[in-house]
Amino acid sequence: MNNFTHLHVHTEYSLLDGFCRIQDLVKQAKKLGMNSLAITDHGVMFGVVDFYKQCVREGIKPIIGCEVYTAPRTLHHKDSKQDSNPGHLVLLAKDQEGYKNLMKIVSTGFVEGFYYKPRIDIDYLKKHSQGIIALSSCLAGDIPRAIMANNLEKARELVQDYKEIFGEDYYLEVQDHGIPEQMKVKQGLTLLSRETKVPLIATNDVHYVKKEDAKNHDILLCIQTATSVSDSNRMKFPSDEFYLKSREEMMDLFYDMPEAVDNSNIIAEKCNAELDFNTTHLPKFQLPPGEEDPKKYLSDLCYKGLAKKYDKVTEEQTGRMKYELSVIDSMGYNDYFLIVWDFIKYAKDHQIMVGPGRGSAAGSIVAYSLDITTIDPIKYDLLFERFLNPDRVTMPDIDIDFCYERRQEVIDYVIEKYGHDHVAQIITFGTMAARQSIRDVGRSLDIPYGKVDKVAKEIPMEIGMNIQKAVKNNPNLAKMMGEDEEVDNLIEIAKSLEGLSRHASTHAAGVVISNKSLVEYVPLYRNNEVISTQYTMNLLEELGLLKMDFLGLRTLTVIRDAIENIRKNRDIEIDLDELEYDDKNVYELISSGHTLGIFQLESAGMQKFMTNLKPDSFEDIIAGISLYRPGPMDSIPTYIKNKKNSENIQYIHPILESTLKVTYGCMVYQEQVSATRFAK
Repeated sequence: MNNFTHLHVHTEYSLLDGFCRIQDLVKQAKKLGMNSLAITDHGVMFGVVDFYKQCVREGIKPIIGCEVYTAPRTLHHKDSKQDSNPGHLVLLAKDQEGYKNLMKIVSTGFVEGFYYKPRIDIDYLKKHSQGIIALSSCLAGDIPRAIMANNLEKARELVQDYKEIFGEDYYLEVQDHGIPEQMKVKQGLTLLSRETKVPLIATNDVHYVKKEDAKNHDILLCIQTATSVSDSNRMKFPSDEFYLKSREEMMDLFYDMPEAVDNSNIIAEKCNAELDFNTTHLPKFQLPPGEEDPKKYLSDLCYKGLAKKYDKVTEEQTGRMKYELSVIDSMGYNDYFLIVWDFIKYAKDHQIMVGPGRGSAAGSIVAYSLDITTIDPIKYDLLFERFLNPDRVTMPDIDIDFCYERRQEVIDYVIEKYGHDHVAQIITFGTMAARQSIRDVGRSLDIPYGKVDKVAKEIPMEIGMNIQKAVKNNPNLAKMMGEDEEVDNLIEIAKSLEGLSRHASTHAAGVVISNKSLVEYVPLYRNNEVISTQYTMNLLEELGLLKMDFLGLRTLTVIRDAIENIRKNRDIEIDLDELEYDDKNVYELISSGHTLGIFQLESAGMQKFMTNLKPDSFEDIIAGISLYRPGPMDSIPTYIKNKKNSENIQYIHPILESTLKVTYGCMVYQEQVSATRFAK
């Protein structure tokens, strides 16, 4: 065999421990002529989907795995003296069953077994071992620890235990990073292999891509442990050998046991788990008694709602409704709309403030008739196809605003209705931004704070800014690098760490709902008391899971309190849905720039824009919010000029006037682009 497969690899998702950016890692494996590669981050599966996709792009077989933590006793024992130092065990998924079991194991480690680390135990492994290959792991593994403690009998018992669980899919893992303890463990594992017939497997415990990355990885460890390079007692790797080695380098290390090197390919051939990006896993709406067809139930609700929304229902409205319902049904989203309708109804029935709707969902008359949105899509010529059409490859996305203080009540309702194991919040990752990276590296290198602060402040606070751009565009920063070697080193290391995930947290709004228990599709994570997915929002969508945004909006809370105060103090009942949009006083206030606390109009930039624009209609507000973002911003001066001199607007073609008149000759909305395409 001429190939070698790395089966013990820590990516950037072994947070502040792995220094392997997935793209760089996979590209290097390909450069070294490898046909397959594993991901085995510490206790988590955060990077599995990104890793899988990158491997497929590069023509490399992805092997899905995890280095899990093993509880000294059981996963339920949590005593500081006995249970705070878990062991390590590498698990690799052979097939789809193995992948599902791996997700369950990793999830249980967080949900039930978390104590310092997400831990599992022997008993749980016994129940979920099908389709999984196990390796005895590094020096932190239970068997290597027993060997180092000169307890060969305990090591032998553990080997037998794991052999009973995994059978022929259990391997004893040998490593050589130039550490004396590894030589002792290697001898012990060799002996145990002969005695028990459990084969050996050579791995390299990869934590960075290339040997020269060891220095930057060391800084990363300092950041993790809040120490500096001068601290003699800090966590530090004992050598610079923890990189993605070639087959030749591995054969040189294990010249006396070539079969242990070749076993990596035997294991790789066994591992054929694949991710499914072509199946959706939408939950089913629980129909009320007597109802059996979600399509009919949705249709009935919509037409009842339509009759309430309009004094006289027209053919245009019913035609639009019929069309939208047919698209929704053909794409299999009847249950989706019923689910959204149901929890919004729950919120309104319990006097929880709900926003009028945002984004492309406002273009749906189905959403309007169900009270999911309160904006008439026909009145404002909003395009349904922008929200949903047969050519759309992703699921519909309805973002819902709730009162900030009561948002969790709605989430709790959804959890109770669909099951605790079917609903979870969604993970997000905080990354090392430019300035933070500079400050973190500066502390780790013991550079005086004042000096580091001066460098960090030379990086502009702009969207999309990074260290490389700052050095290129800021002469002061480039000069500091050229005149001071310490600053140059600081910036180069910070640049290498910038963008790495620093910590995991819970997405402010994202919630996922599935038709089966979530652990069938995604591993779970515990953030304090909140259970979230280990895959991010976009990845969940790619895997066919239903993601929704439950947004907590403080403005709605303020409006709620204002309405209540007006009712109490002035005995006036206000219905927001009945308010007109032509109050001159409102537009004068907005034009004055006194919009602090007004959602989407309170930033300094928007205040300046509104004072220049002098809006006098609801359409002006809509257009202003749509324009104030990267790209369309360039049209703001033209929009203001044309509004003030509308009689001088010149259209490049007469057919554009009817479409662009409402926005003073500026192309603002996707609907206008679509209308222009088909104009005659």
